Amino acid sequence: MYNEEIISEFYSAFSKRDYKTMNSFYAEEATFRDEVFELKGLQIQAMWHMLCQNGKDLELIFTDIKANDGKGSAYWEATYTFSATKRKVVNKINARFVFKEGKIIEHVDSFNFWDWSKQALGIPGLLLGWSGFLKNKVQHQAAKSLNAFISSHPEYQSNSREG
Repeated sequence: MYNEEIISEFYSAFSKRDYKTMNSFYAEEATFRDEVFELKGLQIQAMWHMLCQNGKDLELIFTDIKANDGKGSAYWEATYTFSATKRKVVNKINARFVFKEGKIIEHVDSFNFWDWSKQALGIPGLLLGWSGFLKNKVQHQAAKSLNAFISSHPEYQSNSREG
């Protein structure tokens, strides 16, 4: 099925840190949401570019790809070193997709934030990973990092798409 191929090619590109191919699968008006980010349009592309660029030791596996004409899903695991603490993380993620005219229009990644925070942050994550306080702090820092990345990459600073 075509949308299954999109999902498979998306994660294959991610495993190679090929953000340009990943970004080609998104519709201009796409939305993305996970435990840390809530993004739309070019912000999504900037996020994948930033993660691919910074994920020097990123290892990715993906399985259980399913899709029909309008929706799809996959399971994926990312193993990497969290740059802020230099701690190894294995993040287990369930992805859901909505497709429109052969493009991803909506992408939602779900993972256990507490499990992630225990690995990425150590004792603070263990003690506070369940709390809105820590999640908000991580979201704020991630948004700050993404905004700084966008500021240094003009291709993500407008809503127009140029080939």
